[in-house]
This record gives sequence, structure tokens and C-alpha cells, in this order.
Amino acid sequence: MDHAPRAPRRPAAPGSPPGGDERVRGAHPHAEPGAESDPDRAGGFPRPRRLPERQTVRDQVLGALRGALLSGELCPGAVYSAPALAERFGVSATPVREAMQLLAREGAVEAMPNKGFRVAERSSRDMAELAEVRALLEVPVVLRMARTLPAARWEQLRPLADATVAAAAQGDRAVYAESDRAFHRALLELSGNRQLVAVADELHRRAQWPVTEDHGCARPGAAPARGTSARLVTDATQHAALLEALAGGDLAAVESLVRGHVCGT
Repeated sequence: MDHAPRAPRRPAAPGSPPGGDERVRGAHPHAEPGAESDPDRAGGFPRPRRLPERQTVRDQVLGALRGALLSGELCPGAVYSAPALAERFGVSATPVREAMQLLAREGAVEAMPNKGFRVAERSSRDMAELAEVRALLEVPVVLRMARTLPAARWEQLRPLADATVAAAAQGDRAVYAESDRAFHRALLELSGNRQLVAVADELHRRAQWPVTEDHGCARPGAAPARGTSARLVTDATQHAALLEALAGGDLAAVESLVRGHVCGT
């Protein structure tokens, strides 16, 4: 019995499924119909969606604890239990413990087994050593930027410098501390070195904890201790002076201001 000749089978493209079943190039073998045209899907899989950023309870407690440490509500050398602090903040003890553990890594508190957390005591020597390290790190970086960056770049930091003066006028150590660190972060970010910014910011935070002998520790039920407004304003106005020296290319003034500001002289 004669058979009609069959048309020659087209060779399968390399990597195509057996049997010559050609598919649309780039299509996923398990893709759902219409997946490629769906802007929310790629290759048949949902595109990752950015989760909304929310401040966790732990972060809120951490901010409150930092403020209490700086203002004098939590006294150096005193031991505080997580349940007692949780009752103060109206939260469970878990986020308080988590926040305290982060503060322990920063050296602000020390974990006391079965007791709670003891607030670290800082001496004048501790602060002097931190200032020396900060100066070794920041002075050469700011001088290098002063030689290379145009004057207009420094003017971008003016609003942050003004904000530190406004915060200092309130006389609240915690409010000023955040504003002060924001200015220094923005300044060092102009170097383009992210690792430098992270290390310097951590050192700066440690240097902001009050010295034990000068700490205005509040009595139970008393208002938070506040720093001397005049002293904070003097510190804040150095930011504006530094920007003027940077914009004018006055390297000697830049070095003197950065070193004096970091060392508190």
C-alpha cells in the first residue's frame, strides 16, 4: 500500500521541547495565560511589592529610651527592669527587652541577669577618648572635601544647621542630639563613603551620652532634666561657622572648627 510522502519535519530549535512543539521565545513553560502582559507579573510569578514602612513598637520604645537616657529620666548606675519600663510606656515587656538589647550593643546600658538593665556610667576620660577617635576620623575627611567640593554643596546643609540652632534653643538634650547627628550625617554623606558615615554616626551617638558626674538625673516624678540652652546654642552655631569656612575654602578654620566641635572645646 502506497503512502503519500510526508513533509519533512522541521528540526527542533536547540532547547525546544521534544516533538517540535515550538513555543513563543521567552515564554515560561508554566506561565498562566496573559501572565506576560500583566504588569504585576513577570515570568508567571508575582512581582515583589514594597511593604509599607512602619515604625515598630520596639523602635518607638527605643526612641523613648534614648530620650530618657539623654534627658536624665534614667540615671547612670541605676538598674531598670523591662516590666517596670513596659508599664511606664504602656507596652509589653518584649519590645522593651529588645530595645534594651540594642542599647546594650551601643554601650548605653548593661544587661544584668535576672535583674534588668543597668545604665552605663561615663567618665570624662571616656568622652575624651571618643572625641579623639572622632577627630581622627572626621577631620581629614572634611578637609579633603573642603579641597574638592564646590561652595554650593555646603549651602545645601544650611537648613540642617539652622535646625540645630532651633533645637538647641529648646534646651532639650534629646531633641538637640537628634538634630546634631542629622547635620553631621549629611555632612559626611558628601564624602560618598557609606561605611564612614555608619561608623562616625555610631561614635557620635556614643559621645552624646551624658558624663556621669555632670548628669542631671531626674527624681522620680520630676520633669526631665534639660541641658543649658546657652551651651547647646553655642555648640549649634559652630555648624553655621563651619559651613562658612568650607564655602570660603579656609582650611585652617575648617580644621580648627571640626576638631574643636568634636572635642567640645
